[in-house]
Amino acid sequence: MLGNEAIARGAYEAGVKVSAAYPGTPSTEISENLVQYKDDLYCEWSPNEKVAMEVATGASISGVRAMASMKHVGVNVASDPLYTASYIGATGGLVLVAADDPGLYSSQNEQDTRMIGRAAGVPVIEPSDSQEAKDFMKFAFELSEKYDTPVILRTTTRLSHSQGPVTLCEREAVADKPYVRNAPKNVMMPGNAKTRHLHVEARTNQMIEDGCTFSINHAEYNDTKIGFITCGIAYQYVKEVCPEASVLKLGMVNPLPKKLIEEFASRVDTLYIFEELEPVIEEQVRSWGIECIGKEIFTRQGEYSANLLRTAVLHMDLKLSEAAKVPARPPILCPGCPHRSVFYTLNQLKLHAAGDIGCYTLGAVAPLNVIDTTICMGASISSLHGMEKAKGKEYIKDWVACIGDSTFMHTGINSLINMVYNQGTGTVMILDNSTTGMTGHQDHAATGKTLQGDVVPAISIYHLCKSLGIEHVYEVNAFDQEELKKQLLAAKERDCVTVIITKSPCVLLKGNVFPNKCVPISEKCKKCGACLRPGCPALTKNEDGTISIDETMCNGCGLCKAQCKFDAIETVAK
Repeated sequence: MLGNEAIARGAYEAGVKVSAAYPGTPSTEISENLVQYKDDLYCEWSPNEKVAMEVATGASISGVRAMASMKHVGVNVASDPLYTASYIGATGGLVLVAADDPGLYSSQNEQDTRMIGRAAGVPVIEPSDSQEAKDFMKFAFELSEKYDTPVILRTTTRLSHSQGPVTLCEREAVADKPYVRNAPKNVMMPGNAKTRHLHVEARTNQMIEDGCTFSINHAEYNDTKIGFITCGIAYQYVKEVCPEASVLKLGMVNPLPKKLIEEFASRVDTLYIFEELEPVIEEQVRSWGIECIGKEIFTRQGEYSANLLRTAVLHMDLKLSEAAKVPARPPILCPGCPHRSVFYTLNQLKLHAAGDIGCYTLGAVAPLNVIDTTICMGASISSLHGMEKAKGKEYIKDWVACIGDSTFMHTGINSLINMVYNQGTGTVMILDNSTTGMTGHQDHAATGKTLQGDVVPAISIYHLCKSLGIEHVYEVNAFDQEELKKQLLAAKERDCVTVIITKSPCVLLKGNVFPNKCVPISEKCKKCGACLRPGCPALTKNEDGTISIDETMCNGCGLCKAQCKFDAIETVAK
């Protein structure tokens, strides 16, 4: 199983009843695998991670085992309910699966969820392979209910997307706990919260002591000249590179089992702490007066590997062969992507774009070069509003905000409300491709289909925007460049909010049929290169200056044809 698949199986076997999530690489496959068990549990795509955490917390309060899943930056969005859920605790087991991304494979920052667990007073456990991913998920629910606490199961990209053998078990028959009204525990007004904070500290101290005997924390004594304290996927690299070394493998990385660590440290001559990203374990171990070697030889940036360990500890000189020095391949939008047409139009009009999180972030790179900022989900609209308030209405006439449909439903709505409420001006472009394209085509509230496959009324983005009192809301085909230019130029002249919704489905959506393809007519080609400027990867330039179009990649969107003034490209039936 993939690590994510094993996490889903572990939740199923643990008797989970409710799962809520927002798709985000590397966590997405958890819910996509969990939904196969929908006859025994409920799964949903929530509009954002905050809502997902609140749904899971509500289910836990009602007395059932519940979970929320998200990537590490989603935990930031969910932190508001998470920190308070720490005080409330858990009636039914409550688990947050947080997928960190060391190496930044698909994220805008590297952050370490273990630090959030420490700050929130929430235990964090971390598996190191697919079998542990399943088993630790079941342990997390037991831990949650025993200590009256939410539990974070931390995974990483490498674990989430690696495969390993997994032994399956039957689903546990976990009885629902009866709901009993308990306002001092569940109503977090200041007077109640003061008492519950004491509970958080008491349970943390108890877990520090009990953690020394938890099965997920264990010492492997071999040669005691060298000892490693490690966790998660980094454990696999230690066992590969230094199989004879002694190892203290921590499955619970917050709070740390202090006495177990002190005992292990006393029995090895040289102690290394090998942990990805931040020195969460190392700083605590050093604070106890234990000598160790950590981030002075191991980086706190990027993903760890066996070779990193070989270089740092064994001092091996690992030189890449010429074959291994592969040139970088920049990311590109797919052939026929509607975002390419939008961005090329913006480029032609010399407009800047405040960007957002999604496939359309690729509008920042050549040859489109229009996305100037990317901060976080929903920030395109808010940051454009900030620019207008800082520099005035004239400044942002050469700017637009670009946000996708799923991201708009995530947090863009709030930003647009703010823009209207605070009398902002500017152009907001909602690039509606009818899916959450960036994480593999998940549905959302505006697509009309749920994670469980139910067909439901789709929220109309157009009518939602109109309901905010925005007069100028327009829907435009993303490939209709002339209409796009007309609407963008008209919006520049207004001193109010304009919303332009570009509607064209993602080319990779299942069921899409492309009856046509574009074919070059070499004898008409003037070799001007205009068709190449949007950067479609289906087009290549021949040695004689004419162009070729790869018919296996082309879906006949016609963007290249629209750029040619000499009718040197025609659309034909496939």
